[in-house]
Amino acid sequence: MNWLQHSTGGLLLLAAVGIALLLTLIIWAKMEPFIALLVVGLLTALAQGMPVAKLVGTAQGSANSILELGFGGILGHITVIIGLGTLLGAILEASGGAHVLTRALLKAVGENRAPLAMGLAGLIFGIPVFFDIGIFVLAPLVYVAAAQGKKSILLYCLPLIAGLSVTHAFLPPHPGPVAAAGLLHVDLGWVILMGAACAIPAWFVGGVLFSSWIGKRLYIPVPEEMLAAAKVGGGGDSGTGGDSGTGAGGGGTTGGDAVEPVEPERDEPPLSLVGWIIAVPLLLILAGTFGSIWLPKGSTAAGIANFFGTPAVALTIAVLLAFWLLGYRRGISRVKVSELANASLRPVAMILLVVGAGAFYGRVLTETGIGNAVKQTLDDAGLPVLVAAYVIACGLRIAQGSATAAIAASAAIIGPTVADVGYSQAQLALIVAAICAGSIIASHVNDGGFWIVSRYFGISVKDTLKTWTVLETILSLVGFAMAAILMIFV
Repeated sequence: MNWLQHSTGGLLLLAAVGIALLLTLIIWAKMEPFIALLVVGLLTALAQGMPVAKLVGTAQGSANSILELGFGGILGHITVIIGLGTLLGAILEASGGAHVLTRALLKAVGENRAPLAMGLAGLIFGIPVFFDIGIFVLAPLVYVAAAQGKKSILLYCLPLIAGLSVTHAFLPPHPGPVAAAGLLHVDLGWVILMGAACAIPAWFVGGVLFSSWIGKRLYIPVPEEMLAAAKVGGGGDSGTGGDSGTGAGGGGTTGGDAVEPVEPERDEPPLSLVGWIIAVPLLLILAGTFGSIWLPKGSTAAGIANFFGTPAVALTIAVLLAFWLLGYRRGISRVKVSELANASLRPVAMILLVVGAGAFYGRVLTETGIGNAVKQTLDDAGLPVLVAAYVIACGLRIAQGSATAAIAASAAIIGPTVADVGYSQAQLALIVAAICAGSIIASHVNDGGFWIVSRYFGISVKDTLKTWTVLETILSLVGFAMAAILMIFV
């Protein structure tokens, strides 16, 4: 037993058994990922011999227990960010901003380049909204454009979902990158910068090149019932939910709580306002990150940049602006805005529970010495941490389908390895990007996003495997390749 608790081999065996148990509970027992992570974390700590008082506290209190420190540390960092990001996406969705943006892009690039417009719409509108909600809102525009073009719906839907997927996977304020950043202690400004550097090339290769290639070779007509609903102003059935599997995505769903967008007849917001609302939090966070580097330490300017660039403050400003400019000023009542906020925030609880449990599991790995054992093994094998992070995320994603669980567990496993190495913020952000890239690979039948794509665009299971699954794999591989290339230079 002493060998299991203290030797490198024993600790690695304990880690392997823990991961195997985690996958068994999620896949076979159909247990919620956050419960599975919690159970495996507790069992791993007890098997290693951690004192019960240290693990869960005593009758006198548990504030310094591994359980509370694990959950509390990460949730204190990400709860406000994910909540505010969800609110921002909800008001942009309900205001009709997606339709304004898409129509403007169609006009700008021309009807003959409608697939490119759809891809750009997904890329831009995907920043503030969850993956599945982006599909619910924009799918009617895909139906109409594909019907007018008299071409395969794949030419129009794949660029769109590629854009939604990469932003959801790589960019804050989406839960996946925010959670990974919190677990690895990375500034969100760097995550935005490196995430965009990985996401945009991935979108171009998958959403533009591959989508065009496969769309010309595989004809899938627009579903007649969906087209009819789109023509009368309906958005299809938005009652589909589940773990979309992209970015946090998994986990980043709002499902049946989606609020229908404002009808086109209503006074829609101008394009410039929609773009500005989306850009405000990103620009403020970036200004805060790089202001702390470029401005004199302790100066008033540095303090102002730090305050407004704090993600919670930046997103609060963006949400207040959105509520006022896209909501109240355009005739959306305070009651409606309140209902919208309540509906959009309900599904966030499961995201936070999964991330909190992942952080607890990571804390257990650190305190038991398993993290150091993994680090030593990687060093001895000569396997770069970036590659290990990606491989671990890929394995967890393919095995159990939930991107949220894959990110939380992968960041927890790799966190102790990077803790004391002295990586720069840019390098840590690239490790986050590698984890997020791994979390979207090979979406298949155990992923809710697979079924959303199949159902909403009328694609058979076989053709969804040939298109969506391949697309997600391309996005993952290109995103990781960009992270690996950038790692050489930073």
